[in-house]
Amino acid sequence: MGILDNFRLDGKTAVVTGCSRGLGQGICIALAEAGADVFGVGQAVAADETRTRIEEAGKQFVYIAADLVSHEPTARIFEAALDAFKHVDILVNSAGIIRRNASVDFTEADWDDVINVNLKTLFFMCQAAGRQFIKQKGGGKIINIASMLSYQGGIRVPSYTASKGGVRTLTMLLANEWAQYGINVNAIAPGYMSTDNTVALRADAERSRAILDRIPAGRWGSPQDVGGAAVFLASPASDYINGFTIAVDGGWLAR
Repeated sequence: MGILDNFRLDGKTAVVTGCSRGLGQGICIALAEAGADVFGVGQAVAADETRTRIEEAGKQFVYIAADLVSHEPTARIFEAALDAFKHVDILVNSAGIIRRNASVDFTEADWDDVINVNLKTLFFMCQAAGRQFIKQKGGGKIINIASMLSYQGGIRVPSYTASKGGVRTLTMLLANEWAQYGINVNAIAPGYMSTDNTVALRADAERSRAILDRIPAGRWGSPQDVGGAAVFLASPASDYINGFTIAVDGGWLAR
């Protein structure tokens, strides 16, 4: 078997949260193009564009709507995924929200909502996947979406920074516990991406220019830029990578 075969995901099923748009959608498409069927989780009534792109790649897509501000849907998500595909091999926790305000004015609701989606529900999704992988006795791959703010403080996003710092260290802890079962838990830290979360920043000409001036690559990232890292971490090519967070940031953290 050649090295490129190690990046194939044929016969695998991936559960991906936040599948309807942005990074989650880009990851779904990349995994499908590498050979995986996809069970997508989103808040929208449908994920038609994601479905179309996956089916164009010749793979199956099953969708469920769930509000991840609570971890209550977790069991239902995995039951539905198993009903559809009989096994789950990959989990990508891409769903996330952000709230911006000065820390002196930040509300409890904005704190709780972000922590619940970005960290609490993410943990229980990991737990459900870990239990299933151990039951299947075939290993598995978990990919969490962290952030540059897993390494930096940022400004005006206290709950987001706290959640993404937690994602990075939680990824390390789960890798420590589950590597013995052949389960790889890793994360991706996207840089400044052209997604819904950055609409306000990109619309602010002065702020956008300041950001671009610091990025060595000289551009905003795209969902496609994250797809390669996701395929790598979901594939056998990453079997000896445990608990690491890969920055996909155009060089931002190197500055």
